[in-house]
Amino acid sequence: MDDRLASIDLGSNTFRLSIGRVVRHDGKAQIYAEDKLREVVNLASGLDEYKRIRPEAVARAIATLERFGERLQGFPPSNVRAVATNTFRVARNASEILPRAERALGFPIEIISGQEEARLIFSGVINELPPSDQRRLVIDIGGGSTEFIIGQGRKPLRLASLAIGCTTHTRAYFPNGRITEARMRQAILGARREIEAIARPYRHTGWEKAFGSSGTAKGLLAILVENGLSQRAITLEGMERLREALIRAGEVRLQDWAGLKAERAPVLAGGLAIMIAAFQELGIEAMGAGEGALRVGVLYDLLGRDLQHDKRDETVRHFAKRYQVDETQAARVSALAQTLFDQAGLDADPEYEDLRRALVWTASLHECGLAIAHADYHKHSAYILEHADMPGFSRDDQELLAFLARGHQGKLGKLRDRAPSRARWLTLCCLRLAVLMHRRREEVPPLPLRLHAHGTFLDMAIDSQWLSAHPLSEFTLRAEAEVWRKAGFELRLTRTATQAA
Repeated sequence: MDDRLASIDLGSNTFRLSIGRVVRHDGKAQIYAEDKLREVVNLASGLDEYKRIRPEAVARAIATLERFGERLQGFPPSNVRAVATNTFRVARNASEILPRAERALGFPIEIISGQEEARLIFSGVINELPPSDQRRLVIDIGGGSTEFIIGQGRKPLRLASLAIGCTTHTRAYFPNGRITEARMRQAILGARREIEAIARPYRHTGWEKAFGSSGTAKGLLAILVENGLSQRAITLEGMERLREALIRAGEVRLQDWAGLKAERAPVLAGGLAIMIAAFQELGIEAMGAGEGALRVGVLYDLLGRDLQHDKRDETVRHFAKRYQVDETQAARVSALAQTLFDQAGLDADPEYEDLRRALVWTASLHECGLAIAHADYHKHSAYILEHADMPGFSRDDQELLAFLARGHQGKLGKLRDRAPSRARWLTLCCLRLAVLMHRRREEVPPLPLRLHAHGTFLDMAIDSQWLSAHPLSEFTLRAEAEVWRKAGFELRLTRTATQAA
């Protein structure tokens, strides 16, 4: 691989680009920072009352991504990962903005779930801290959401993402920037109400040290220390003193506070209320600063994928056990689906690698819906794969898995509203044929068939003698050809001469 990786974090307030250089020592890989770009975009502030990102905020985002794209020229796509967080998750016009954003950047952008964001944040923080077997609490207060993670070593034990952020909280409780005792009290209670839902299990799990990884945490630490409100850490006592001072002033005045950055001032009140609430609900005594966070976690996730330690493979294995999937049957289906996929001739398609991986993952989990009910199990499988928290997978990843799972049996008309590409249709065809050919759920010799695709024509060449000996399979395949005809494809069965032994 190229020795440089790049991550792009499209946060609710700030867009960040991080470029790291991979250095290997004694068989171990480490990422060293090579370049960073950071621009305040204020997407969350650009949300209107209908949860649509306003045109002026979109324009700022596109301009920033164009600059990032120029810096990334020459990077192979496999070495770049861009992730979008809460504002893209909640924005009703995200699907309209995303194609423009991807064109500006020059690389795909993944909208990740809150749980996936929390996992990547923890990875980023832990990889920048000295190794330790202690349990650590990490809190990341973003513009639109706050992530809470407890982990031991490099393993997260608890992950949560709550819909409270410094920007949204400031807008909700401190309109026009006015700070009063009543508003601050309500802001803290509002945050405590959200954190209360996770407080008991988090306190039960426990931790030895706490770290704040966001701009809010680092900003609070700088203000508290540089103004003599606390020493070397964020403390509840120090934040209470800051809270009282802000109430007396009635607003956040940049000139009043050493260590306060201009970009952080407009959202300080909301971030402070959330952090006070977290300390009160979770019983935190002191918090240090954690470096790295999401952007570094994305870099290490990319590194793991290159070193064949893809978190998504681990997740699929976990889901197979969780939903008691028949792994022997899944392996049969997966092997044949991959063979057909390789025969079909899609290797020139830009989606080829992503589709091949998705095919393998879906084949491994296509029967997970059986854990719910046998009737319409493919719909249950699709629902699980689309809506479950699947570490390592983006929304786009999960939507592709759900498309394949939902379509692996039954009619195809239900899938047209997703407007799948030809390559996705053909990937689904490989999965469907593999499932059909292994309906008996038993070991069989290698099947004498080949699949070739040309445009909307799918030619399935099958040994004539084998087909004559398996009339049910022939009947099933001809019925499958009719299903594909209604979807606009022609699946033709071609008998081939039996090869001499």
